[in-house]
Amino acid sequence: MIRNIENIIPGIETSDGAGVKLCRSLGQQQVRLDPFLMLDEFSSNDPDDYVAGFPAHPHRGFETVTYMLEGHMLHEDHLGNQGHLKTGGVQWMTAGRGIIHSEMPQQVSGAMRGFQLWINLPAKEKMKDAAYQDIQVEDIPQITLKGGGFVKVIAGIFQGEGQSIAGPVRDITTDPLFLDVHLLPNQEFSHPVAADHNAFLYLYEGDGVVGDSLYSAPKQAAIILGSGDHVCFKAGSYGAEFILLAALPLNEPIVQYGPFVMNTQAQIEQAIEDYQSNRLTV
Repeated sequence: MIRNIENIIPGIETSDGAGVKLCRSLGQQQVRLDPFLMLDEFSSNDPDDYVAGFPAHPHRGFETVTYMLEGHMLHEDHLGNQGHLKTGGVQWMTAGRGIIHSEMPQQVSGAMRGFQLWINLPAKEKMKDAAYQDIQVEDIPQITLKGGGFVKVIAGIFQGEGQSIAGPVRDITTDPLFLDVHLLPNQEFSHPVAADHNAFLYLYEGDGVVGDSLYSAPKQAAIILGSGDHVCFKAGSYGAEFILLAALPLNEPIVQYGPFVMNTQAQIEQAIEDYQSNRLTV
């Protein structure tokens, strides 16, 4: 059964960090798709839009995923860890009980473009130790599609072209699928998605149609997909580039206060108290 468009959440222009300009779809006014909490796209050739970066700030209770299409960011955290996030690379960070980190551009000119995704953690994992993976571009499988085009497999398993290839991010409770799909003009793409997973895609270049739709998919919007076990996309005359995301919903209560995402208001108040008392990460 093909998944068709169920809802469209257009991105809105906003800013975060020290003034980095963003386009936010999921996450605006706490519009979510369990377990996805937020999706931001940052994209600019103007350093004034990004050079101030994201100075030190806290997180608790969820995971952040940063995917760099172009540019160079430096991650540093309270443990003294450093990680360089460069073009094509991914950082998958589990905030767990707490992490204080910064993400600062390592360039003063040129393009910086990419995505940051927030994924919820189940209640039983919200207070586990913080951890992260810095995944370089050469460690992300890239599969060439018949007739051209390609798919980058960041998380989950790509199934197609007679292959079954796993991405470098594994052993996540929500069992995420994260594909970056690049299609040539008028090329068709189909991929299985578990029927019990929530799924959406985000078209960031080109045009095309999703499922049985007769209308072009909008760019810079979270395109929420309905029930089914396959995602189908046909690129238009300009080709298409989009990210496809799916994961197992947690079906748990969510209480969010900025960078803290927990299950109850009492847990949020504890997170704030822990941060103010320098106990967030211990």
